[in-house]
Amino acid sequence: MYEILNTEGRAKRARLTTVHGTIETPVFMNVGTAAAIKGGISSPELHDLHCQVELCNTYHLHVRPGDEVVKKLGGVRKFMNWDGPVLTDSGGFQVFSLAKLRKIKEEGVTFHSHVDGRIIFMGPEQSMQIQSNLGSTIAMAFDECPDSLADYGYVSKSIDRTTRWLVRCRDEMNRLNALPDTVNPHQMLFGINQGGIIDELRIRHARDISELDLDGYAVGGLAVGETHEQMYHVLEEVVPHLPADKPTYLMGVGTPSNILEGVERGIDFFDCVYPSRNGRHGHVYTDTGHLNLLNARFELDDRPIDEHCDCPVCRNFSRAYIRHLLKAGEMLGMRLAVMHNLYYYNHLMEEIREALKQGRFAAFKKAKLAGYEENPVHNTVMNSGWHA
Repeated sequence: MYEILNTEGRAKRARLTTVHGTIETPVFMNVGTAAAIKGGISSPELHDLHCQVELCNTYHLHVRPGDEVVKKLGGVRKFMNWDGPVLTDSGGFQVFSLAKLRKIKEEGVTFHSHVDGRIIFMGPEQSMQIQSNLGSTIAMAFDECPDSLADYGYVSKSIDRTTRWLVRCRDEMNRLNALPDTVNPHQMLFGINQGGIIDELRIRHARDISELDLDGYAVGGLAVGETHEQMYHVLEEVVPHLPADKPTYLMGVGTPSNILEGVERGIDFFDCVYPSRNGRHGHVYTDTGHLNLLNARFELDDRPIDEHCDCPVCRNFSRAYIRHLLKAGEMLGMRLAVMHNLYYYNHLMEEIREALKQGRFAAFKKAKLAGYEENPVHNTVMNSGWHA
C-alpha cells in the first residue's frame, strides 16, 4: 500500500508498506550490487547508518553465485542477513551496457557474460524468474535502456518493445508469485519508463505503462550522458503522466543536488553508487560540499569529517586519522569513508522528509544547495552502472 502523507508542489512525502517492512519516502536505496556494499559494510551495520532499503542486482547475482544457489539458501535477504526491504534491478541496464556483443530480438537478448564470456539469454520471463529466486521485495521489469541520445525512430521502436516486455514481466510475476515454493509470494513489480530525451516518446511510454496498474514506476535511461538540465526537464515532463497514487523511482541518480531536484519534481526512490564509490577514493560528503581527504591540508586536522554529523565515524575518528588510513592503503580508511557517506545520504533523506512534513521543503532545498556551493560537490551526471 502506498500512502501520500504530505505534498509541497510536486514534492511528496509518502509511505510504502511492503511484506518486508514500511518504506518512508523520499528514500535513498543503498547499493549492494552483489549482495554487499562495497567498502566492507555488512548488512546489520546498515541499521546504524539509517538505511531503509538495500538494492541488489539481478544480472550480477545470476552470474555468481547463481540465483538458484541464493534461492536454496533462503533468498537474498537471508543470504546477506538483511531484515529490511530489498529492490532488485532487472539486469537490463547491464545487458545493454556491459555486453560488448549482444543480439536483441523480440524474445529477449543474447549476450556474453562479462565474467567468463559464456553466452547468456535473458528476456522478461528469465529476469522475473531470477528475481523470484532472489525473493526481493520489489522486482524491476526487464527493459531496453537505449542511448539517451539515440534517434527518434530507434527509441520509438525500443519503447514499444519495452512495453510488450513489461506485459510479459507482469504475467510471469503473477505466475511465479502463485507457485508453492516461491521465496516471496508478495513480490512487487515496478515498470520502467524509457524514451531518451524526447518528450513525446517519454510521455507516450509513461501513459502506456501506466495502464498496466503496477506497484510502482521508475524513470530509467537517464544519467547516461545527457545534461542535468535535460534530465530535470524529462522529469518535469514525465512524472505528471505516471500514476499519482504509485511510487516513482529515478534510477541511478545521483548527487545530493540531483536528489533535491528530483524530490522537487515528484520522485520517491533514488539510488546511486556515489556514496560508496567516492568514499573508497577518499571523497566524503558534508553540508558544505565534498571533501577530498587525501589532500595535504587534512594531515593535522583533528576534526571529524563533519562537525554536525552524528554518524559512527564522525563520533569517533578525525579527518587526519582517516587520511592516514587511506594514504597507507588500510581498508579501514575506505570503510570509514563509505560509512560516513551512506549515513550522510540516508540522513539527508530524513531531513527532506521532515521538511516536507513541516511544509518547508522549498526553503530547505535552497539552503542545502547554497551550502553545497561553498565547496561544490562532484556533479558529473552518471548512471550508477551497478559497480558499487
